[in-house]
Amino acid sequence: MDASEPIRIKQAKTYEQQLDILRSRGIEVTDSQEAIAVLKRINYYRLTAYGLTFKDEQKNQYLPGTTFEQLIELYDFDKKLRQLLGGVIESIEIAFRTHIAYYHVHKYGPIGYKEAKNFNVDEYHEKFIASLDRFFDNSKTELFVSHHQSKYQGVFPFWVTVEVLSFSTLSMLFKNLKYKDKLAISKNYYKVHSKYVESWLHTLSTIRNTCAHHGRLYGKKLTIRPKLFDDMQGKIQNDEVFAAILTACKLLSTKERTVFINSLSLLIEEYRDYIDMQQIGFPRDWKSWL
Repeated sequence: MDASEPIRIKQAKTYEQQLDILRSRGIEVTDSQEAIAVLKRINYYRLTAYGLTFKDEQKNQYLPGTTFEQLIELYDFDKKLRQLLGGVIESIEIAFRTHIAYYHVHKYGPIGYKEAKNFNVDEYHEKFIASLDRFFDNSKTELFVSHHQSKYQGVFPFWVTVEVLSFSTLSMLFKNLKYKDKLAISKNYYKVHSKYVESWLHTLSTIRNTCAHHGRLYGKKLTIRPKLFDDMQGKIQNDEVFAAILTACKLLSTKERTVFINSLSLLIEEYRDYIDMQQIGFPRDWKSWL
């Protein structure tokens, strides 16, 4: 094909045609009007992604007995799971901002974060400072930015700068702390080695992005896999969503963990007739692991 020739895209299907395609591929639809109403709210390709676990890819057909209702219920379950997990990760993220800032400021001073010598890799520190400079330069109208610009000549203490970092940047910042500093924070707050905390933060930052952008968790394999304890090897698969949930629980306070587990139990009970626990990597005794 000539490079100048435009890519030909198939004509967009009407809602009625989308429904006819689903029927032709084996999806049972009992209420056409209700199904069309759903397709008007939820993109066809987003919704049908929840049917992949019911599909024979070679035949491009859904397994006998697959219903439109199943797709909707899986979609709703996944949405609520994202909301629940997203809230938990928010709590973890806020706590880590506090832990890192408190420790680093007390050891290196309010603006010690500007010094590369207080971190592990100079290159990563340089990128970190550059990203901060871009943020403050693009946020001059923000009240807290203008306040520090006028009153403190644009000097931002670490407890301020740490609050503007994305979770992924926060994860990278923790990774680039000096070994003794990472270890001290991990042991003090979580009673585990920093190699686990570093790995867990990386995984949860990607899950957080999935939740924030309404991505699918049900049936998802983790691309960033968390490091697990030795006694979990062979019992918990670290490429499953449950592995991310497990690591999140390790980073929650006792009260937060209890509330989360109870909420998760209620959600699973609500949708137990529709979900396959293997699609999110849950073992039978999943509560005992959390």
